[in-house]
Amino acid sequence: MRKELLFLLSFMAITAAAQPKKLLGGDVSLLPSYEARHTVYKDFDGREVSFLPFVRQQGWNAIRVRLFVDPDNAPGDHKDEGVCQDLPYVIKLSRQVKKAGMQLMLDFHYSDTWADPGKQFTPKTWAQADRRALTDSVYAYTRRTLQAMKKAGVAPQLIQVGNEITNGLLWPTGKLDPTSDENWDTVTDFLKAGCRACREVCPKAQIIIHTEKAGDWDVTKSYYLHLRQYGVDYDIIGLSYYPMWHKSIPNLGKTLDNLAELFPDKPVMIVEAAAYYSHENDPWAKPDQYAEFYPISMEGQAQYTKELVEELNRHHNVTGLFWWFPEENGFGNTVTKGWLNRGLFDNKTGQALPALRELSGFMH
Repeated sequence: MRKELLFLLSFMAITAAAQPKKLLGGDVSLLPSYEARHTVYKDFDGREVSFLPFVRQQGWNAIRVRLFVDPDNAPGDHKDEGVCQDLPYVIKLSRQVKKAGMQLMLDFHYSDTWADPGKQFTPKTWAQADRRALTDSVYAYTRRTLQAMKKAGVAPQLIQVGNEITNGLLWPTGKLDPTSDENWDTVTDFLKAGCRACREVCPKAQIIIHTEKAGDWDVTKSYYLHLRQYGVDYDIIGLSYYPMWHKSIPNLGKTLDNLAELFPDKPVMIVEAAAYYSHENDPWAKPDQYAEFYPISMEGQAQYTKELVEELNRHHNVTGLFWWFPEENGFGNTVTKGWLNRGLFDNKTGQALPALRELSGFMH
């Protein structure tokens, strides 16, 4: 009996150690640009703070950083929105992340500019390449990047191979309809090349495949079933979830339940989440736009965050939550031409917003 008890306790200890630790954080890719402008960040009571130590105190233990192939080739308006993250920039920011004692998620965009559902532009230097050459480029570029980061002492613990790639990547060659069976051989060749480079250079890193249709189960199901069919080697399902584009939180909950049932071996991370607290100085949204589920106010943003955290904590397969662009802070600077107003600091005062406090509930 004593041996059985010892075995059980040992098994429980091993199982607990094997459970993935929850990660809470944000994509703070523009933080160095704000710091270069001496932007003032304040806590909930209006006292000046340093960004990374402050969010660490709020329970954050991970940071996501995006990487573009050559952002010098990005359109001017995209640069005005914050496209500037080349490899030297990313390495410098990653050192800050590591110094703060936080895990690092590297987000490969495989583009010179924003890669998202509506645009997955092939990098300028790869523009004339055919499918085979593009596959080789993905492998070589991913491997070279990770080797440089490893040499600099900032190897990532998590790696996104592509950003919001429901409709494929490296268009037009790698464009696809996720609900059809066409062109998956091309897209999965690209993904396999990137994943292989990750395994070779950073074998302990967790690989994430990131899509943005969390509100559409049929699309999400089709996408990850195709990855299974084609044998893509990855670890984590990464999702974007924004209420204005991806339906209600209960609808997200259904997707998470379905993923747990269909892909029990794949943890899920919400690698992008955010909601509006204002539309001031926002060139992309009308005053009353995107208020279907939550008021466009600090209170509305906080309510969204509270309900999102409560929902995610109901799902054992959800192991990460990352806010997108939490560092936005228009107080006393012009880092971006307009304001998105989806960050976690007030653009008018630099003070931390209530939603930041609500996020900490994810770690409880």
